[in-house]
Amino acid sequence: MFFTGIGLAAPAQRYTQLDSWAALKASDTLARLEPRSQAILRKVLCGDNGITARHLALDPLTEAFEQHPDALQTRFARHSPALATEAARKALADAGCASVEMDAIIISTCTGYLCPGLTSYVSEQLGLRPDVFALDLVGQGCGAALPNLRAAEALLTAGRARHVLSICVEVCSAAFYLDNDPGVLISACLFGDGSGAAVLSVQPRAGRRPVQWRSAVSSHAPEQREMLRFGHKNGMLRNILRPEVPQIAGLAAARLLTQFLADHPLPRETITGWILHTGGRDVLLSLCEHLGLTAGDVRHSTAVLREYGNLSSPTVYFVLDRALREPVPDGNWWMCAFGAGFSCHGALLAVG
Repeated sequence: MFFTGIGLAAPAQRYTQLDSWAALKASDTLARLEPRSQAILRKVLCGDNGITARHLALDPLTEAFEQHPDALQTRFARHSPALATEAARKALADAGCASVEMDAIIISTCTGYLCPGLTSYVSEQLGLRPDVFALDLVGQGCGAALPNLRAAEALLTAGRARHVLSICVEVCSAAFYLDNDPGVLISACLFGDGSGAAVLSVQPRAGRRPVQWRSAVSSHAPEQREMLRFGHKNGMLRNILRPEVPQIAGLAAARLLTQFLADHPLPRETITGWILHTGGRDVLLSLCEHLGLTAGDVRHSTAVLREYGNLSSPTVYFVLDRALREPVPDGNWWMCAFGAGFSCHGALLAVG
């Protein structure tokens, strides 16, 4: 399986962290929170947490304080198909493919729900064939891109498709919820909105640097489910985020890579590029510690975090696109994402 096109999309509205703090200070919401909660928001939004700005489907920013189910669902239903379609169109153009060439479309999301799923709306807007195989995946959180890509690999390897459109889209602002829970508050300060898409094909595109999906591995730890997942409160999605998550993510990513290298086998030094989900500043620090990486190794993930925040499942598309546009050496690249469950996923890419 080859990546023959990549497309990215984010809302036009870009807000710095200080913009968010100013909006909070001017709102009634901040005053209703406990002093400790106000201090957390001030620290995260005004301090150095690795994020400069986020793109949010909020216009104006004060829409973030419309905390009732109908407003959040309306936001997801309006923006998720539009962002997914925009990213898909860019991926198709990058691949030099027409929409009618797609044999399957797979879309992952966790920040809202539609029935029929997003594939129905995006297929219509793209003009995909009526007989396209459409698969909607939900409930996999930030790590969803890799299971999505593995499903595409299965279709291509089985000869059921020649081209698959893979999309991850998250409207995290449709799941913002402010109360006195530290995890909920921190989540509202870290996550951004966006979509990533890839055209996946059985053959590489001629004249293009080839990016081949070689093999993948996953690990699930349900005993750690309460560390990171979505819950519900008053009819709204509520992110449960425990402070142990950065350490859990770093350890899980290291164990997964060690397992993969032992099973294939593959020398660690052959890995020349790192396509890692950002999570947050503390997550990246933990990944560097446990994987033995330098700041230079994770510079693409750091840049995406700085400019977009944590985009959840689309993140690795953004990081891969940035790495391909910069002078990262050809060779084996390791892609890794993790999220709700607690789940961790890795894949080996052969580039060049």
